[in-house]
Amino acid sequence: MKIKIKKLPHFDESLGLPKYETSGAAGADIRACLGAGDKIVIPAGARTLIPTGLALEIQAGYEVQIRPRSGLSLKTGLLVVNSPGTIDSDYRGELKIILGNLSPKDEVITHGDRIAQMVIAPVIQAEFEAVDELSSTERGSGGFGSTGRR
Repeated sequence: MKIKIKKLPHFDESLGLPKYETSGAAGADIRACLGAGDKIVIPAGARTLIPTGLALEIQAGYEVQIRPRSGLSLKTGLLVVNSPGTIDSDYRGELKIILGNLSPKDEVITHGDRIAQMVIAPVIQAEFEAVDELSSTERGSGGFGSTGRR
């Protein structure tokens, strides 16, 4: 499968396109495109929109899911707030990543940092049908924690 990527006018060619860092990687890393030497400070408890300088053309029937990079989240407390974020196949605007800072201190994103990863996934659009009754199951309407802890 191919994803078409448009480099926007502010894209820094030195960053390269999203890339799978290993042959077994499910997600391709995405970099912050802020301008050479630029940085963004994300205050403790805040969230910020980070530009990538890229726009995507995704084949109909697929989505791109934006997910956190585990090492970044562990080492800094930064995470993708709406994880997984969905990029729909009909969206053509700039890919921007919402990063939130859960750490007790300000965190800094610099130009070129790998800030998230994208995973390609198939999409099934359902047909919705209103009914008066649903089939019964062992769990029934038991919600959060209803199946126990162990």
